[in-house]
Amino acid sequence: MSILSPICPRWRVGLLVCALSCFAFPSAPLAAQRDRPAPSADNTGKSDSGGKTPAKPEAEKNELPPLPPEAHVDQTTELNGKTLHYTVTVGALPVRDSSGKVSGEVVVTAYTMPGKDRPVTFALNGGPGASSVYLNFGAIGPKHLQFGNEGDSPSDPAVLTDNQGTWLDFTDLVFIDPIGTGFSRSEVSEDETRKQFYSTEADIEYLSRIIYDWLVKNDRLDSRKYLVGESYGGFRGPRITYFLQSQLGVAMNGVVLVSPYLNPTIGQNGNLSPIPWMVTLPSITAANLEREHKLTSAAMQDVIAYDEGVYATTLIKGPADKADNDAMIAKVTEMTGLDPEFVKYSGGRLSIGAYLREAHREQGKLGSIYDSNVTSYDPFPYAPEQEANDPILASIIAPVTTAMVNFITNTVGWKVDARYNALSGEVNRAWSRDEELRSGSATQLRQAIAADPKLRVMIVHGWNDLSCPFMGSVLTVNQIPVMGDPTRLSVHEFPGGHMFYTREPSRVALRSDVMAMFAQH
Repeated sequence: MSILSPICPRWRVGLLVCALSCFAFPSAPLAAQRDRPAPSADNTGKSDSGGKTPAKPEAEKNELPPLPPEAHVDQTTELNGKTLHYTVTVGALPVRDSSGKVSGEVVVTAYTMPGKDRPVTFALNGGPGASSVYLNFGAIGPKHLQFGNEGDSPSDPAVLTDNQGTWLDFTDLVFIDPIGTGFSRSEVSEDETRKQFYSTEADIEYLSRIIYDWLVKNDRLDSRKYLVGESYGGFRGPRITYFLQSQLGVAMNGVVLVSPYLNPTIGQNGNLSPIPWMVTLPSITAANLEREHKLTSAAMQDVIAYDEGVYATTLIKGPADKADNDAMIAKVTEMTGLDPEFVKYSGGRLSIGAYLREAHREQGKLGSIYDSNVTSYDPFPYAPEQEANDPILASIIAPVTTAMVNFITNTVGWKVDARYNALSGEVNRAWSRDEELRSGSATQLRQAIAADPKLRVMIVHGWNDLSCPFMGSVLTVNQIPVMGDPTRLSVHEFPGGHMFYTREPSRVALRSDVMAMFAQH
């Protein structure tokens, strides 16, 4: 998933850590990727040489041991009664600064199969600060790890099983861990790390170059090429696609945006605009329908119709029309299953933070912003605001880290002396909240589609996600002009939340929809 959160707007609850959210990280220095501390002077701060600290020998200047060479392993997985034979390759690609000096190393995990004219798909999660393990072991890789659902425990065994939702039978897969995530690391100072890696445009440029470099290194420039990005990776997706098209000369055939952080401004100005409340009501309603075992596509189409119609117009008119306002509050109460007094005093405008505490308050639990039907006990039930970590964030770091470290170091045999960052709070805190970030990626999405009349883009969401609600993408796409084939840009929804793919039926349905898209271009 995408996990951290600045960045999927926390919709009137502050900034989220959008690959998941509300992640409470301890204070620490920026460069988490530096795993070995620098040698220290004695406690007087002086050395043996007359109070002057001697220059380090050249061999001691680099604190980081070199990353190992590429490692490979052959594996199999069973999919729909067939055995897939594939090769896993783990290795690092260098990032160079403007002078050509190596300033970072990006670790890439690739799954490839023999066969002529196989496409290749590049995968990125978000955060910023999330590695690609969530899409890898959660969604589309050949092996699957159970995590992120109601009842899952962080101390459950991290067991990998064959993934019935994998895309590997119809495309090779390349998972990219941005600098500061996974085992990828900066080789420069903290200030230079922020400048070269932790801002919007720098991030897009070096990750685009990594894709280009992998294609060149592996002689795959002529392959059909696709990109999948989740959460803040969904923010990256349109920008990387357009940068590759217009600057590096690499054209994507298709893009899949999973629970994307696409349009940050859509959640603003809730005291005047109805849109922030329109964006969240359908996801809150979906969670209630699921609890009542009534969640269907047909039911959600009725919810969307009300949301875009009567609900929007009633909010625009305000409370002056008492009859319409009372009717709206009664309807919202019915749709969400919430306490009538809670809805009444909210004016039918449901704050996400308040809702996540209210929905499960009688059980003494909190709902997750990533899927409000995934809960944990509230350790601070009497606090005026939520003080606990998000239920999903609190439970997934241990299993995914254990599974990935075991896989890379033991199964693949890529032995590395470093910490694995499944989700880095240090990266997230250091990230530049610049104007480019606040402007989102809807503009680049339009430009990429306009530039290539064959490019296909699929935006996919879980109905229950409140960190990056599906209705935000629906409203954004509604405003994009039709450019040729109207099916080139589409929004698909599935049962589940931000990481809806952790549910096998939704993961298998996603596979089917994406396979159909690949067949078209």
